Amino acid sequence: MCGIVGYIGSKPVVPLILDGLKRLEYRGYDSAGIAVVDRNGKLQVRRASGKLRNLEESIRATPLEGVYGIGHTRWATHGRPTEENAHPHRDCSGEIVVVHNGIIENYLELKHQLIAEGHTFVTETDTEIIAHLIEKFSEAKGTTLEEAVLKTVKVMTGAYALVTLSTRDPQKIVAARLGPPIVVGLGENEYFVASDIPAILQHTREVFFLGDGELAVVTQQGVQLMDFERRGITRKPQHITWDPIMAEKGGYKHFMQKEIFEQPRAVRDTLLGRISQETGKVFLDEMQISEQEFKNFEAVKIIACGTSWHSALAGKFMIEKLAQIPVEVDYGSEFRYRDPIVAKNTLVIAISQSGETADTLAAQREARQKGAKILGICNVVGSMLTREANGTIYTHAGPEIGVASTKAFTGQLTALILTALYLAQVRGKLTPAAGQALMQELTRIPSKIETILQQETKLEELARILFRHTDFLYLGRGIHYPIALEGALKLKEISYIHAEGYPAGEMKHGPNALIDENLPVVVIATRDESDPASMTRYEKTISNMQEVKARDGIVVAIVTEGDKQAREIANYVVEIPTAPELLAPILEIVPLQMLAYHIAVRRGCDVDQPRNLAKSVTVE
Repeated sequence: MCGIVGYIGSKPVVPLILDGLKRLEYRGYDSAGIAVVDRNGKLQVRRASGKLRNLEESIRATPLEGVYGIGHTRWATHGRPTEENAHPHRDCSGEIVVVHNGIIENYLELKHQLIAEGHTFVTETDTEIIAHLIEKFSEAKGTTLEEAVLKTVKVMTGAYALVTLSTRDPQKIVAARLGPPIVVGLGENEYFVASDIPAILQHTREVFFLGDGELAVVTQQGVQLMDFERRGITRKPQHITWDPIMAEKGGYKHFMQKEIFEQPRAVRDTLLGRISQETGKVFLDEMQISEQEFKNFEAVKIIACGTSWHSALAGKFMIEKLAQIPVEVDYGSEFRYRDPIVAKNTLVIAISQSGETADTLAAQREARQKGAKILGICNVVGSMLTREANGTIYTHAGPEIGVASTKAFTGQLTALILTALYLAQVRGKLTPAAGQALMQELTRIPSKIETILQQETKLEELARILFRHTDFLYLGRGIHYPIALEGALKLKEISYIHAEGYPAGEMKHGPNALIDENLPVVVIATRDESDPASMTRYEKTISNMQEVKARDGIVVAIVTEGDKQAREIANYVVEIPTAPELLAPILEIVPLQMLAYHIAVRRGCDVDQPRNLAKSVTVE
């Protein structure tokens, strides 16, 4: 989540905005910027790549003052992390600025339309089109800033939290939300806008949370709320009583719950800056591995531990399917103790959320000593794994506090599909059209996760029904088997219930003996109707469900929306949106995480810090 802070009031604007951005630094960023309107009504913008201190140094060298303004810290989305691409972004006239979190899915189409209408763009970002659209819709005399924003959101698709100001309609800040969060703070004759509460908590505890499809008009006279149809909204402010830690939880009961709900953002941020919807290409920058080396690799080994091992196993299916290259998956804790064979032209992918996992680091060093090139997948910039790898794909999931990994896992799956796409492209195994089609589907995954999250009440009720059971079995076939493993791990980690993941095709080789009326069997039974192999797996999984029912087992099925066949067999059904076979795991894990979470809460367990476990295993 990038940071947004806006302010209008009597306090010095620049230090207030910079301080708010600092309080959001833990989310991560690679550039920063600020825009203020001075006492003469002139708009001034200052931006810098890198850390906030670079922006502060720029302002110290050339002082900046204003009476109201907005600021932003950015993870590279469309466009590289340069000063030019940093927010805020201006329109052609230089009178309108915008900061934005999220992604505009149809930005290329809109950009081409605007260029045809005479607009000139100076950055690579999708955010810049928002400023130009607001400019376009502000051309009619007397148009207010909020009117222009309402027309702008009507033509955009995607997810966004945007904040804008314009010297054409001064003394006003307008914010709009569809997806990423926006909070509006109410003070004494002063008002705040931010992407999260910690940025403004030291100034006010009275806030509005914008809902999806809502807009706020902030002036020194107060705050006006409306929806995208310009219907007025009356809402009482909420009084925040959280301490700083609770503020970081964002109002959620546990960090794990918050992090489950942050997954749409985590997936988006892992994609940002790495894909081109226009060309269908994947970009892996800052690699000490050349494109020719990627092309020449003859084998891939993936090393990881715990949840990361499950993502690695799913990655095996992705890479072998798309890039047509053999993949082996190893536990980091086992790899170096068996004198592994690392043949010439082998790529080793090391996966660790923290980048400090002792077993994975030891395995990585063993592989490098044997001559392998190392590609890291990690969530922590500057960690040991990243320093010792030849290149790293950062997941950009942000700090993950809960011991049981959630958003880091979906970030890893996203990084692995990017790796698979890149290998397929450089090896000539994927046509541009096929790559572009899969990439388009990949950009839709975050919004599909959001629809799954809306089923929390249903999953909480399912947890109420199941939480007293002492054993669970999780089943899946193909790429869905690793998700069965991860679903079982989540349950056992935080609820202390014995749970086991198993390949569905192995039921007859042992697990059938465990099934009775007391055993819940969670079956991943999704399908991709465009893929014959997926449909074959689906039909065989349906047979496994019937086997469980014949033995009086309790069937909980994760199915593709609209599936009637599985619904007729299962005791309980959770639907997820349709997705290509290789992308479905990113969706499937979300209801399993939520089910485990609510079962653990029902059982009174310490969800964020389960017994005997640590977030990062830094010793063997």
